[in-house]
Amino acid sequence: MNILHDKDANLSVLDGQTVAVIGYGSQGSAQALCMRDSGVNVIIGSIKDASYDQAVADGFDVMPIAEAAAKGDVIHILLPDEFHAVAYDNDIKDNMKDGAALSCSHGFNIVYEQIVPPDNIDVIMVAPKSPATEERKAYLEGFGVPGLVAVKQDATGQARDIALAMAKAMGFTRAGCLECTFEQETYEDLFGEQTVLCGGTVDLMKAGFETLVEAGYPPEMAYFECVHELKLIVDLIYEGGIQRMNAVISNTAEWGEYTTGPKIVGPEVKERMKEALKAIEDGSFAKKWMEESKNGCPNLLAKRKALGEHPVEIVGNKIRDLFERQSKS
Repeated sequence: MNILHDKDANLSVLDGQTVAVIGYGSQGSAQALCMRDSGVNVIIGSIKDASYDQAVADGFDVMPIAEAAAKGDVIHILLPDEFHAVAYDNDIKDNMKDGAALSCSHGFNIVYEQIVPPDNIDVIMVAPKSPATEERKAYLEGFGVPGLVAVKQDATGQARDIALAMAKAMGFTRAGCLECTFEQETYEDLFGEQTVLCGGTVDLMKAGFETLVEAGYPPEMAYFECVHELKLIVDLIYEGGIQRMNAVISNTAEWGEYTTGPKIVGPEVKERMKEALKAIEDGSFAKKWMEESKNGCPNLLAKRKALGEHPVEIVGNKIRDLFERQSKS
C-alpha cells in the first residue's frame, strides 16, 4: 500500500477554504480542534445539544447543519453512522456548493449507498486509526496517529489533494497515512470490530470469566485473569508485536499460548469469521443494522442492558472502584 507523509501533502490546498465539521462528538471535536490549530478555517454544524454548547465554549463558529453545509467548501460528516443519511437528506444535499467536497471518516454510508452524492462534488475520506482522545493527545505532543485517505469521486481534480491536506492538518501524515479505497476501509473496519476488537474480544473475556466462576473460582480473581490483565498483554503487543509480548511473559505462559490457544480459537472460528466478512461485503449486515436503527434500536438497547447486568460487569465495577479509592487515599 502507498504510505504518505508530510512531504506528500500540501496544507495550502485548504487556504481560503472552509471546512464544515458536522457533529461535535469525540471525533468531531478532536478533528476540528487539530485542523483549527493547523490554521484551517473550521466551522461546526450541529443540532442544539450538549455538543453544540461545547463547540461554542471551544471558540468555534457553530450553526445549524444546513447553514454550515451551505458555507462549507468541505463538508466533513462526523456523526454516528446511523445519522449520516438523515442529516445529508434533510440538511446537506440541497445546500452544498457546486464542486464542494463531501468528506467522512468511515465509508459506511457511501459504500452501502445510504448516501448517493451528485456527480458535481468530490467524495473523500480522511480517517484516524485511533480513538479521538489519543488522536488529539498525539497532535498536541507534536506528532500524530496513523490515518487513512481515500477518494470515491473526483469531480474537481483536487479530491486527493484536499484529503491529504486535511490529513496533514490533523497530524496523520506525521505518523503515516495509508491510501486505500472506501470499500477496503469499510469492510476491514467492520470486520475488525465484529470479530476481533469488540465482538471477538468481549465474548472471549466473558467466556473465560464464566468458565472460572462456574468452576467455583472467586469472581474477583476471574475478572483479574480474564479481563483486567488483557490490557497488559495488548500494551506489550502494541509496543513490540506478539514476539515482544512472548519475550516478556513466562515460558510457561508462552507454551500454553502455543498448545492451548489454537484449541480455543481453531479453524471453525476462522470459518465463522469468513461468514461475517461475507455479510459485510454483500451488505446484509448493513441492511440489518439500518433496520435496527430505524426501529429505535430495541435489540441494541436490550443487549446493552443485559451486558450491564452480567456478573463480569458487576464485579468489574467493584474492582475499578477499589482502584479508584486506593488512588485517592
